[in-house]
Amino acid sequence: MRLKLLTLALALSAISLPSHGEDLLDAYREARANDPVLSQADAQRLSVGEGVTQARALLLPQISAGLTLSQTNGNSSSNTGTSSQNYGADSYLCSGIAAGSGNYNCTGPLQSGAASGNVGHSRSRDISATLNQSVLDLSKIADLKAAHSQASAQDALYQAALQDLFVRVATAYFNVLTSQDSLTFAKANEEAYRQQYEQSDQRYKVGLSAITDVYQAKSFYESAKAQTIAAQNALDDAREALAQITGKPTGELKQLRDDLPMDPPQPNDQKAWVQQALQNNPNLLSDKYSVDAAEHSISAARAGHLPTISATVNYGKGATWYQNSTDHFRRPSSTTVGLTLSVPLFSGGATQSRVRQSIYQRDAAQDSLEADRRQVQRNTLNYYRSVIAGISQVEAAKSAVEAGQKALDATRAGFSVGTKTILDVLTAIQTLTSSESQYSQARHQFILDKLLLKQAAGAADFKDMESINTLLE
Repeated sequence: MRLKLLTLALALSAISLPSHGEDLLDAYREARANDPVLSQADAQRLSVGEGVTQARALLLPQISAGLTLSQTNGNSSSNTGTSSQNYGADSYLCSGIAAGSGNYNCTGPLQSGAASGNVGHSRSRDISATLNQSVLDLSKIADLKAAHSQASAQDALYQAALQDLFVRVATAYFNVLTSQDSLTFAKANEEAYRQQYEQSDQRYKVGLSAITDVYQAKSFYESAKAQTIAAQNALDDAREALAQITGKPTGELKQLRDDLPMDPPQPNDQKAWVQQALQNNPNLLSDKYSVDAAEHSISAARAGHLPTISATVNYGKGATWYQNSTDHFRRPSSTTVGLTLSVPLFSGGATQSRVRQSIYQRDAAQDSLEADRRQVQRNTLNYYRSVIAGISQVEAAKSAVEAGQKALDATRAGFSVGTKTILDVLTAIQTLTSSESQYSQARHQFILDKLLLKQAAGAADFKDMESINTLLE
């Protein structure tokens, strides 16, 4: 009857949770291997990095080769460098050094219906190779620099995604713990209201209290049952949120131990944290690289007005055969080497438009950098102050739980002797439950705020996860 609410909550917690469970590092390892958000950031980083190879390739030699095979039907004659074939009007076929002089042989006449002078089809083969090398193209050089900056920006975003994974896993993990505590307190609250309702009903039946006490107790009891259902749903959703990151069902989790080290941030100077954040925050670094890439894009666009020089080497070789002749013709191979100077004169205004477009994109990148810089500064100060305030909040919430338990005990004692009403008892139970819930939230949020401060400063790493994991039991 006089079972303390906090003791009951701890008892229910001990029944529902085993002594061993999954810890924060286990959840992080699963998330590191299965989180699609981080995988997407990694794929995007690799994709943008290929832009450097592609931009560099335009400054390297470009080699191509070609082979052409062709057949021509209906040839009427053929002259080669070694012999000739002549077809007279008398349909005789003669061949020799020169038609009409020297020694030569004639065969014929040709068969009836044959086309005079038809040697059938001819086939030819041409082989070619070309090497092009850019000698001077400032636009391509600027594009390569822009590609390097874009790749660096994406690398910084990937680092931001890594640090964000620390926060997402820890937040989801502690949300489960907070929801578990809320459910435990809700069940304890419901049990306390049930006992109070049964007591009021018994007292009414023996004539020691009015029916009003029974109605009030039942009202609080039914409301507590609804809160328990809501707390169970919130816990189920919190487990699903963690499973969404880790890619596996959430088991029982280790709890945060009672004796938390309530240490302020180190260094204990908000200006130092802001300065570190402005220098190391990966999102800001990505913005800075994006501005650099935009500047190089402006240079590349402006280089569209400048001449370019390229070197070319061409090699070619060919041969021809005839169907009804043993003669063939081979062209000697040829090699051509040259330099090409291209001077742009007028492109319909496209070059000027690309320059203006690049300038606008640079301005947008600078505005994005400034907006993110202000946001990072605000977040850093907010998390720093939250950690400082969290120390006092945890201590105050703990004191509130202790005072609420004593108040409930005293109120119940007063109700037994008639100095307190049933409403006083129900209100005291509600106050204690609220204090316990606030204490649980304050403890978990204090740990998260310290990690969020490290993230804002660009300093969150695996060691922070290990440090938090040592606080679990």
